[in-house]
Amino acid sequence: MNAAQKIGASLDRVLTMELVRVTERAAVAAARLRGRGDEKAADQVAVDAMRKELNHLAIKGTVVIGEGERDEAPMLYIGEEVGTGKGPSVDIALDPLEGTTICAKNLPNALAVVALAEKGSLLNAPDVYMDKIAIGPGYPEGTIDIDASPAENIASLAKAKGVTIGEITTCILDRPRHAKLIEAVRATGAAIRLIGDGDVAGVIHTTDPEETGIDLYLGTGGAPEGVLAAAALRCTGGQMQGRLILDTPEKVARAAKMGISDPKKVYRTDEMARGDVLFAATGVTDGNMLQGVKFGRNYITTHTIVLRSSSRTVREIKARHQDLDKF
Repeated sequence: MNAAQKIGASLDRVLTMELVRVTERAAVAAARLRGRGDEKAADQVAVDAMRKELNHLAIKGTVVIGEGERDEAPMLYIGEEVGTGKGPSVDIALDPLEGTTICAKNLPNALAVVALAEKGSLLNAPDVYMDKIAIGPGYPEGTIDIDASPAENIASLAKAKGVTIGEITTCILDRPRHAKLIEAVRATGAAIRLIGDGDVAGVIHTTDPEETGIDLYLGTGGAPEGVLAAAALRCTGGQMQGRLILDTPEKVARAAKMGISDPKKVYRTDEMARGDVLFAATGVTDGNMLQGVKFGRNYITTHTIVLRSSSRTVREIKARHQDLDKF
């Protein structure tokens, strides 16, 4: 067994189920504050729960996609070291509560999300916007192109899927900046699913269009969320392209400090998340793919997906937790 195989084996042995526990704990903590209107409080309890669980893992972990670019002690910031310090060295991308507004309003598709990969395998992206386009698995490489028009991409996807354009549904964040994009997509005859928040979930939904009803993701959202979404697509065989929006000298300088020398580069899935990747997401609120946390009188139920790139394994875990003291 070579060094790469040993690292992959270590990730599989130590972290597959342990990663599920990380997102479960964060999701349960956030779910206790669903619908309370306090985004910051929900985010903070999710961060605290995720950090505590990460620090139980036998890893030398470094957060490369986190809650901030500088040392922000209450948050899981970029550069923070987590884990016991014993075990494989890994990169971690995380969002303890993806969709803080969604959770505060108790709307669909809030998630607790974490991705883990061999050290140096995840794009260290600054907290800026990213142009994104994504589809799920099963399509020829080159089906989508970030530089093509919405009409061209939708037509290409419809042809690859063997359906009419009218049977394609595109997910777009409902933001004023997307007004022209929305108009262009509607002009094709394709349907649109507008979401108020949670673009990691939006991209992930393309992996199972029969379940979610979403075939294509288009638009701009956070670059850190783009890396997390790419990690999920890397595990399922989906396609994604992203380009950082570095439209000020300050943003260009921040990106340069993180090792990004070409501000116009188009990043593909395997450039944002390389090597052996593990990804887990637990529902906080009910959504298209995952049920939210349910609180029973004597137990808590959670619904999680955990993915691995090397085996293209998709595990769906519905768990009943009866030891409530752990939460």
